[in-house]
Amino acid sequence: MAILELKQVSKLFGPHAEQGLKLLKEGWTKEKLAKEKHITVGVNQVSFDIQQGEIFVIMGLSGSGKSTLVRMLNRLIEPNGGQILVHGKDLLKMNKEQLRHVRRKTISMVFQKFALFPHRTVIENVEYGLEIQKVDKRERSKKAAEALELVGLKGWENKMPDELSGGMQQRVGLARALANDPEVLLMDEAFSALDPLIRRDMQDELLDLQEKMKKTIVFITHDLDEALRIGDRIALMRDGAVVQIGTPEEIMIHPANGYVERFVEDVDLSKVLTASHVMRRPETIALDRGPRVALELMREIGISNLFVIDRSKKLLGVITAEDASAAAKNQQTLNDILITDVPYVAPDRMIHELFEMSSSSKLPLAVVDDQHRLLGVIVRGALLGALAGGIELEGREEHAAEAATL
Repeated sequence: MAILELKQVSKLFGPHAEQGLKLLKEGWTKEKLAKEKHITVGVNQVSFDIQQGEIFVIMGLSGSGKSTLVRMLNRLIEPNGGQILVHGKDLLKMNKEQLRHVRRKTISMVFQKFALFPHRTVIENVEYGLEIQKVDKRERSKKAAEALELVGLKGWENKMPDELSGGMQQRVGLARALANDPEVLLMDEAFSALDPLIRRDMQDELLDLQEKMKKTIVFITHDLDEALRIGDRIALMRDGAVVQIGTPEEIMIHPANGYVERFVEDVDLSKVLTASHVMRRPETIALDRGPRVALELMREIGISNLFVIDRSKKLLGVITAEDASAAAKNQQTLNDILITDVPYVAPDRMIHELFEMSSSSKLPLAVVDDQHRLLGVIVRGALLGALAGGIELEGREEHAAEAATL
C-alpha cells in the first residue's frame, strides 16, 4: 500500500518559474530553459509511489535534484507543480496547521548535519520536538529514553553532544526523529559525513532498526554501494528527472539506458545478486525409487548425482552415481545410500557469501525455502561466472546440476 505518491512533481528556480513549468511540459529542455529564460530546473516532472514499510532510496550525483526532491516531501521546499499525496491527501493543498501536523506526526527528517543543540544534553536534544509540541515532561522523557535505547545510546542520556563521536551524534539525530514515532523518515545524506567504518555501522544499525520498527524510510545518497546495500527500491536521478526505478537487482541486471549502465558498471555483482539469480533447476528423484532408476536418470542427463525429495518437494538428501551403482549390486534402497549432510542456503543469500561454502563442498549447494523445499541448485561454475560478471541472468536456458564437474 502506497503511503506517499508523487505525480508530476516539479521545482524550478528563477524568474517566471510558472512560465517555465508550462514550457517544460511543452517539451523545453533543462538546457534551453536555463539559456533562454534563466530558469533552473531542480526537479523535472517526477512521478512514483513509496510503499508502506519499505526503504526507498533516491540517489544520484551532485546536482541531480535528489535533495530538492526529498525536501518537497514535507514542503520544506515548495513545488511549482504536481501532487504529493500522503495517505491520499494532497500535501500541497494543506494549510499551515495541517502541514504542521503532518511534520510532527507523519513525516520526520534526519539531516546530514546532526544539528544538535550544543548546550542541551543528549536526552534534551531528543526531547526537543516533543517539547515544541508541548508534550508533558514525563511523557517526552519516556519517549526520548525509548528512542535512545532503540539506537543503542542507553546510558548516554546526560552527556553533552561534544562528548560523543560523529556516529553517536548521528544516532542522537535519528533518535530525535524516532521520538515522534513518525510513519515516514526522510534521511537526507544522513551518513555521508561519517567515516567509512562508522558509516557502515550506521547502515547496519538502520537495517536492524527497520527490522524492528517497519518504518517507511526515504533515504537520499550519492553512494551506489550504500543504495544497493540498504534499499528495497532505488530511484536513480539525473538532471532533475528520474531515469530508473527498481530493486537493486533490477537496476544492476537491467539498466534502463547507457547512463545507468555506466553508473553501475564498477559494482561487484556478487554483493548484489542472490542465490536465486544463479541457481539452476535441480534434477531430483523420489526416495521410494530404486538405485537402478536413479542410475538410468543420471546416465540420460549426464550427471553424477541426484537430489532426493519427498512428495512435498522437501529436500531429503543427495545420492551419487557411485553409491547408486554399489546399491544396485547389493540390493540396497536409496535410503541406504542417502547423504543427508547437504549444504543449503536461502534464496536471498548474497552470492559473495557462498564462495567459501561452495569451494569446500563436493556437492552443489541446494537452495531451499523456509519450509526446506528444494528450489534450485548452485554449481561452482555459476558462482565463478557471477564473480566475473559474465553470467547470463535472464532468459537463460535451465540446465541440470553439473555435479560431475565438482
